[in-house]
Amino acid sequence: MGKIVAIANQKGGVGKTTIAINLGACLALMEYKVLIVDADPQANASSGTGVTKEMTNYTIYDCFINEVPAVDAIVHSNTPNLDILPSDINLVGAELELVSRFKREYIMKDFLEPIRDKYDYIFIDCLPSLGIITVNSLTAADSVIIPVQAEIFSLEGLGKLKNTISLVRKQLNPHLTIEGIVLTMYDKRLRLANLVIEEVQEHAKDRVFDTIIHRNSRISEAPSSHQPVIMYDAGSKGTINFINLAHEFLKYQGAASEQATV
Repeated sequence: MGKIVAIANQKGGVGKTTIAINLGACLALMEYKVLIVDADPQANASSGTGVTKEMTNYTIYDCFINEVPAVDAIVHSNTPNLDILPSDINLVGAELELVSRFKREYIMKDFLEPIRDKYDYIFIDCLPSLGIITVNSLTAADSVIIPVQAEIFSLEGLGKLKNTISLVRKQLNPHLTIEGIVLTMYDKRLRLANLVIEEVQEHAKDRVFDTIIHRNSRISEAPSSHQPVIMYDAGSKGTINFINLAHEFLKYQGAASEQATV
């Protein structure tokens, strides 16, 4: 059974989409079957993997509102083993349209469950908000990766997100865990960035990934070519960061599996 991982932080611009695309692509090229669920109406995870509106008959909006099966909306990307459940701007209206729906928090869980066994890993690229779509994502997920930018305001938002995760765990999804915190956009030349890294590593009670995603021009350029950084420049520092993150992620999955069987 595939594992569903939400990538969430209510603060925008911290690297959620970048992690979804590039961690997913690295795992896919390691021959794991990966699906990225684009749950953001900006649809950057879709365009960043080369999936255009012309390639799609349906989007995640149709799964939410029109009960289209997810399998009918999934598109194969140009990266081997990497599929996308795309989004578009229509998802903006879904928050209002879902208000009166029965068990509205469970809709994503319901349309992802039938395809879970087709994939090793399903990554949900969440909205930078804590609305009904993000709550759906957390309800559907087994675990959460939290990207934290190496700046002070990201630390302030971390507590709010963890409170939301705690509420979802209590009321909707008791099995939800925090996969770990990924530090992003790190520039070692900045003193404040180093202080934030030290603060997170020292005080975060949840696991902090050893791999840190550095600021890198190739990571920034890759979305304009509509491909993950590993396909854009396989030798770049950005690619190496994400390969290391993929290996660390897999190592933790193995440790978790061993724990579960003890």
